[in-house]
Order: sequence, then C-alpha cells, then structure tokens
Amino acid sequence: MSVRGYFVALSKRTLLLSLKMLLIVPAGLPVRSQGDSQSDNKVMDNITVRQGETVFLRCAQGDVVTHTAWLNRSSILYAGEDKWSVDPRVSLVTLNQEEFTIKIENVDMTDEGQYVCAVQTSSRPRTTSVHILVQVPPKIINLSKDIVVNEGSNVTLMCQASGKPEPSVSWKLIYSSGDLASEDEYLEIPSISRQRAGTYECTAVNDIDTDVQTVDITVNYAPAVSEGRDIGVTLGQRGELECEADAVPEADFEWFKDDRRILNGLDGMEIMNSGSLSKLTFFNVSDGDYGNYTCVALNKLGSSNTSFLMYGPRAVQDGSGGAMGVHSHTCLLFLVFLLFLLRI
Repeated sequence: MSVRGYFVALSKRTLLLSLKMLLIVPAGLPVRSQGDSQSDNKVMDNITVRQGETVFLRCAQGDVVTHTAWLNRSSILYAGEDKWSVDPRVSLVTLNQEEFTIKIENVDMTDEGQYVCAVQTSSRPRTTSVHILVQVPPKIINLSKDIVVNEGSNVTLMCQASGKPEPSVSWKLIYSSGDLASEDEYLEIPSISRQRAGTYECTAVNDIDTDVQTVDITVNYAPAVSEGRDIGVTLGQRGELECEADAVPEADFEWFKDDRRILNGLDGMEIMNSGSLSKLTFFNVSDGDYGNYTCVALNKLGSSNTSFLMYGPRAVQDGSGGAMGVHSHTCLLFLVFLLFLLRI
C-alpha cells in the first residue's frame, strides 16, 4: 500500500505506525526508507542553533510529490498542512511544489536530535534527514555561599556550571595582583590570611557566552593597635588621646588610667568610639588628669593594648628622662642674655 493510502484511508494512529516502520534505523545513522537505494535518501548538514533562537527545517519537494511529512524521531510534526504536534512553538512556514518548511521557535535542549522529511512520490518514497545541535550559554548552577571564617582556617570554594559546549570554570580574587586563582571548579585556600579576604569571582565560559558570579569571604582576626602618642596639655584646656585598632570583627575599646578603668562621662572625660578609632577626651584638664593611660582593644579572637602619657607643658623631658621646669629654663636664658649685655 502506498503512503497515499495511509494518509487518506487510515487514522492518525495507523499513519504513525506506518511511518515508524518506514523510518526505523539505528540512532545517529542516515534515515533510509525500506527497499530503496541509498541515493533515494539524503542526509543534510547538521544545523547548529543557540538556545532560544528559531530554527527552520526545509525539505525540497517536486512536481511528482504526492504527500509529505516532517517527523522528529518517532513523532509526526506536520503531515502536509495538518499539524500533528501539540507544541505551539512549531509552525508551518511554506508548503508548495518547491519546498516544505516548518520552524521551531525558542529552541531548547529537548529539541536536539534527528528530524526527517518523508516524501511520497508517484513511484516510491524518499527521506531527507537533518540533525539539530543546540548550543546553550553557560549558567552557574551551584555556587558556594558567602562565608565568614577565622584567620588560619582552610577554605574551599565551589562553582559548577552547565552549558553546551561544556563551559570552562575559573576563580580569581578581585582587586588582587597576587597569584590566587584557579582554572577549576574548586578553589582551595589553605590557612587563609586576612590579606586574602574579599570578593572572589567565578567565571564560566563557552563558545556562546560568559556567566559570572561572586562570593564574599570575611576573615576574622584579633585586634592590633597602633602605638600610642604622648601629648602635652595645658591646665584647663581640652585634651584628647586617640587609639586605633585593626580588627575583624571591629574591636571594642576600654580605657584605663593606671589600673583603674575609666567610665564614660565621669570625671570630665568622654569616650567616643567610631569604627576602628576610639577617642578619650578631657574637656578641662586638671592636675589629676596627668599620668599614664592604657587603651585596650578586644574582640572575640583576642585583645591588644597600647599606652599613652599625658603631661603638662612645664614637664619638658631632658636627655636622662627627668624633667626641667619651664620657669628654670627661662631664668637660664635670662642669665645668658644678661652676660651678653655686660660684655657689650
């Protein structure tokens, strides 16, 4: 029975079964109808299309063609003008004596595979097959979360991506000129230091496009305070001691005079903390305010301290560490000046 008999006399179920029998071949091989020579069947070049684009499938016809159909593997897409596919993305473009063309919009990976145009002529059937290859841009599908670790910990970052062709994955630390990078899904950072905290960038690349995502690493470490600077302040004036600490998380500050902790707002003193800086302010310096002070910076990982000396303007240090009063120094200058006048 001819293909015409299947299209006209039998139901769609019977037609589907007959077309299956006509086109059963091992996967990936050219499709040939049974009983025909190889020259009656054609294998077109592969069609490569990017995910989301539209692909056109064209099949040459001829005056002797009586019936024709486009199939995807075992499913009929179109039998002549009759649409059998329920997929709204598939539609008829052209059907005449020269060509039979359909299109598939918004192509996805599920559309990849072999497509066959089956043609019935007045004498015998022939087939034309084409294989659609779908390229997919890279997409990072599994990425490490932002993390907080203590200095010295071992850290592993993971970045997995999908795509076709299979994307290559790489890591790098942004804003760093160092060699901390990886050409792999995994980035190993043994015994991480505070200098390696920051934003890490994962890049997935294939022939189609690039996908980039980032991970932030916060490294906790104990405080380190800057060396304290001694200051001289006149009685009744305003004085200020500054203590700066580098720490993550930010340090808390405590101030001491000798061994006594200073409470904020008492004895005419105020403690102001802002980020990494703490200030101890004296609004009206008295004799009792002169002396040694200690700033302690601490967080959950440890502490550090530095010392300050606040002294009056008359306490000028001599070479041995003792003090010479400003009054005595002035008298000495006066005597030298007097001797100079007598010589004149």
